[in-house]
Amino acid sequence: MTELLPQPSLLFTLGTYIAMIAVLVVVHEGGHFLAGRFFKTKIDAFAFGFGRELLGWTDRSGVRWKLNLIPLGGYVKFTGDMNESSQMDPALLSLPVSERAGLFAFKPLWQRAIIVAAGPAINFVFAILILAGFYMALGHPLTPPVVSSVLPGSAAAEAGIVPGDRIVSIDGERIERFEDIVNTVMGGTGEAMRLEVARGEAVRTVLLKPRMIETKDRFGNVTRHGRLGIARGEQVVNEVNPLQAVAYGVKDTWDITLTIATTLRQVVMGDRSLDELGGPIKTGQVTGQQASLGLLSFTAFMAFFSINLGFINLIPIPMLDGGHLLLYAVEAVRRRPMGERVQQWAFMSGFAAIMSLMAVLTWNDLSSIGIFKQLSGWLGG
Repeated sequence: MTELLPQPSLLFTLGTYIAMIAVLVVVHEGGHFLAGRFFKTKIDAFAFGFGRELLGWTDRSGVRWKLNLIPLGGYVKFTGDMNESSQMDPALLSLPVSERAGLFAFKPLWQRAIIVAAGPAINFVFAILILAGFYMALGHPLTPPVVSSVLPGSAAAEAGIVPGDRIVSIDGERIERFEDIVNTVMGGTGEAMRLEVARGEAVRTVLLKPRMIETKDRFGNVTRHGRLGIARGEQVVNEVNPLQAVAYGVKDTWDITLTIATTLRQVVMGDRSLDELGGPIKTGQVTGQQASLGLLSFTAFMAFFSINLGFINLIPIPMLDGGHLLLYAVEAVRRRPMGERVQQWAFMSGFAAIMSLMAVLTWNDLSSIGIFKQLSGWLGG
């Protein structure tokens, strides 16, 4: 049995979580900022955190760089924005044409779309560069998709899979490495899978249903996932050049994005419980755990979270970048912006939806760390 590692201290967890958020906020908002600058858009502020300003300075171009009280996010405020969500101030509509130059609200639609999309886009680029850096420095790990052993009584054993079999595809998706099998099966919900299995020159199709099991990691975190009951062979680490490293980084980023999208779809469709999604407390806990394993683990987790941040921001909910892009798409079709009232309603609805989801996820986080059991124990005692 694997010995559980001690949980990192609260101070260490909080410090590493804030450090990760700080880096990713600068990356994400930096995408908006650089794209805005490229299109000569006037910018009022670049802020890390929300709430009251703790310290800041104004540069020669008039941008206020601010460190705010609550270090859990950030924003770029373009001139003419009514708030941090980039809602346009209705007063701008009364400005004469001569005073509209450089204002985000009056930029061509395609430029506004690029500025908004640049934030999530740079999150994906940041993750790709981290992964590519790992592969250039450490090599690219690869395990051939060949079965080395089969667990007796498992789904694979009942389907007739034996050591030496090569998994060619799962549900029509080609398998290049054993890691692809792990990602596909563990990301599933126990539904039956169609595998193409090669044995020598013969290829046959088998239908099997992964067993759903619960496992604990080195910190005691419990996860529920599928298992076929097959073991991998020896891993090979190949040296790669910069172009190959970037290509592998792109592929892994795409695979992680698909996994996130699949998980959200499963939650929405009811195939996976909402309890399996983590909120800010759980994310902070995992950040501290990964950081306690060393800089490489912390950096790898930051790459994963950067992908997650980029994907979530592209969901078409007002308040998020994806919501802005959705409104721009409607504007492109209608040839004019949505009405002011409609936009305000959309942003208020989006804000309510996000806050509701955060409340549920935070409740799940508190339950997962046992806070309610402790409270009931204190009250009962």
